[in-house]
Amino acid sequence: MSKVFTLAEVSEHNNAKDCWLIIDGKVYDVTKFLEDHPGGDEVLLSATGKDATDDFEDVGHSSTAKAMMDEFYVGDFDTSTVPTKTQYTPPKQPHYNQDKTSDFIIKLLQFLVPLFILGVAVGIHFYTKSSA
Repeated sequence: MSKVFTLAEVSEHNNAKDCWLIIDGKVYDVTKFLEDHPGGDEVLLSATGKDATDDFEDVGHSSTAKAMMDEFYVGDFDTSTVPTKTQYTPPKQPHYNQDKTSDFIIKLLQFLVPLFILGVAVGIHFYTKSSA
């Protein structure tokens, strides 16, 4: 009888010195295969801590590659340990306040000063035209 691992147990093995994957409900220790993997070790390391079945199938591994998996098998995966729903937590962002006094005044002046200059220019134009 093979050992059954939880998601938390498998997730602990997530680095280049100790790398486990979950594929088709089975747990594999692929640490020794990292250097030999044709796609590079980053591909395997990025698949740790989750069910990598879809990632494995999407690549279209050969029957030889699938046969090689037997030597890395360490046990079965307990699917009941997978959380059914994860709660989304938005990333922390600085609070944005549109009416910051100094920023607001600068933006207001950037609008009003050119408008004032335009008004003065039009006023001077009409004043000089009417007095001539």
